[in-house]
Amino acid sequence: MNGEKRRQEILKELAKAKSALNATKIAEKFGVTRQIIVADIALLRAAGNSIRAEHRGYVLDKPENEIRKPIVCRHSKEGVADEFYAIVDNGGKVLDVQVEHSLYGIISANLSICSRYDADEFVREATQKDATQLSDLTGGIHVHTICVKDEETFERICEKLTALGILVKD
Repeated sequence: MNGEKRRQEILKELAKAKSALNATKIAEKFGVTRQIIVADIALLRAAGNSIRAEHRGYVLDKPENEIRKPIVCRHSKEGVADEFYAIVDNGGKVLDVQVEHSLYGIISANLSICSRYDADEFVREATQKDATQLSDLTGGIHVHTICVKDEETFERICEKLTALGILVKD
């Protein structure tokens, strides 16, 4: 299979995927190296495809009739799961996390937390790797971009986060 055909097949795989696709697994499927898949993804992005790299692999952003809004939060390391649950249980998705570092400016990471399973996997992986959270750099303050279907869903999430003492208001 030539490169162009493989890239079209990769796009099809990403479009039908329910979760992030790992570059190594994509490479195995197409009988090429991981480096070739990374290059294919770069070429697909250059061609205008909105493909995000996440800690579990690649995700194709699908056009949706959803609203994306930032929320400012603060909690300890132990509050991560509660924060994610409050968002996903009330109809939202956590797209990313951002902190404003005094030296480096805005630092962000894609998350794509869409369910309790995703939240639990994130917490499990962070615990297993003894990873430092980005919010540790800013005393727990961080911003998430969340995706919701309507304003009512956004308000419901904000109410739950407020009740938990997580949402930071002006």
